[in-house]
Amino acid sequence: MNYTGILTETHERVGLICLNRPQALNALNSTLLEELGQALKAFDHDEAIGCIVITGNDKAFAAGADIKDMAQASAADMLANGHIERFDLIRQIKKPVIAAVSGYCLGGGCEVALACDLIIASETAQFGQPEINIGVIPGAGGTQRLAHAVGKVRAMELVLTGQRISAQQAEAWGMVNRVVSLDRYLDEALELAREIASKAPWAARFAKESVNNAYETLLTEGLASERRLFYLLFATEDQKEGMQAFIEKRPAEWKGK
Repeated sequence: MNYTGILTETHERVGLICLNRPQALNALNSTLLEELGQALKAFDHDEAIGCIVITGNDKAFAAGADIKDMAQASAADMLANGHIERFDLIRQIKKPVIAAVSGYCLGGGCEVALACDLIIASETAQFGQPEINIGVIPGAGGTQRLAHAVGKVRAMELVLTGQRISAQQAEAWGMVNRVVSLDRYLDEALELAREIASKAPWAARFAKESVNNAYETLLTEGLASERRLFYLLFATEDQKEGMQAFIEKRPAEWKGK
């Protein structure tokens, strides 16, 4: 497709989506979010893709929502526009999604990263939810996912003050998987994505769903869901291949079936 706000590439079994509004520090307007959702769904439906990476550029993953899009909007305008609902598309993707973050990752940009399954950050990355400084609060999952990631009191401080934290602080708080040098962060994310994409597709998909259930449901419900997904994998050819390959001490050949 001819996108205007993003770029897409494939790297073996990895789909790469680059947010591409450098003149606006990748601010998230409606067009970009719509295209991001379209690209995510296209990769999710592509059997040749096993993992997806979302990135920006060295200066900014995304500096936030495009305030010009909403500055004069009424509550009714915002409800009718469905701007926030576009963020939900990330959570609906079945395949694992990695955020490769450098530079500014603020507001809506931080919410996009938090909606991903893993985050690889460059040493220059800065995270924050500064919405309170413009009279609103995070509306695309920032208060919820941030609290899950770093705990109530830390999330409360970040949301109430609008302060930023460094990549190193985000790693120490458990918000990101790892911090690497500026010249390595995207390569690191792609390497991790290739490793994930090399696994049995249905197992990876169910693993993601089951881990998400760990904090989206009560423990009893999460355990029941995990057990159901575990049993369902025994209906796949990949389960038979994986276990037979282990017994025969050879690499498994996944079919995604």
